[in-house]
Amino acid sequence: MTADRHRRLYVSDLDGTLLGNDARLSARSRAILQELLRDGLLFTVASARSVVAMQSILGGLTLPLPVIEMNGAFLSDLASGHHHVVNDLGPGLAKAVFELVRAAGHLPFISAFDGERDRLYYAATENPGMEWYLTDRARNDDRRLERIDDLSARLHEHVVCFTVIDRRERLEGLRLELEKDLGERLTLRRLENQYDPGWHWLTVHDREATKDRALATLTERWGLGGAEVVVFGDSDNDVPLFRVADRALAVANASPELAALATTVIGPSWEDSVATYVEAEQRAAAPSGGEA
Repeated sequence: MTADRHRRLYVSDLDGTLLGNDARLSARSRAILQELLRDGLLFTVASARSVVAMQSILGGLTLPLPVIEMNGAFLSDLASGHHHVVNDLGPGLAKAVFELVRAAGHLPFISAFDGERDRLYYAATENPGMEWYLTDRARNDDRRLERIDDLSARLHEHVVCFTVIDRRERLEGLRLELEKDLGERLTLRRLENQYDPGWHWLTVHDREATKDRALATLTERWGLGGAEVVVFGDSDNDVPLFRVADRALAVANASPELAALATTVIGPSWEDSVATYVEAEQRAAAPSGGEA
């Protein structure tokens, strides 16, 4: 990107980056960001989480720009949850993915938009990793949750993600099948749940649903072309962001792959490192000689 140093856009991942080990935004980070946002900071987040979860986590922050949710499946307004952009799989592709998932013996969680509301469908939980996922969302009052017996009946909606949870070795076989049959049309990610070690998630999105593509749409549609883009992350799903940003900052707890791509490595997520870095940089850039 060609940077305009007079404008700077900050984009941060959430889990393992802006949030602490308890998956929450600390009081200190919240206070820092609230003050900076009141002063006109251009800041947003890019996360695998839904906007519903973000509303709970980021309550009290008024973001001037849409958030990138579900790894780029949506560009959404944080306050209202309105989706400006939806990158769904489409009914045909969703059906093909569902059939492969079921043939491999898995029951997925299905994230969808029905035209009016966000939905998170499930039929049952078949292992402790799925139980954790369901309990975590229920505990956070995730209003998307809906149990249905026939998941295939919802594939005509705007399906944006399948989440399949199991042990790594079982998911790897499914990932290879999806890659072989539909790989050019999908974005596949497998990651270990950092809050429930040993259980892995395989997420299946449309190929357009990536953080870097969502960032490109954001900068184009919201008039930020040429702004310097500074991103923060910790895990492999942040790699696309790091490759397109003007500056890429990894937290100290980042994966080795991501740290290798970083412009700078800052402190760990649990020390408010993202918020304090942004605060220090903004103070250094502020005009001297009195209040602006």
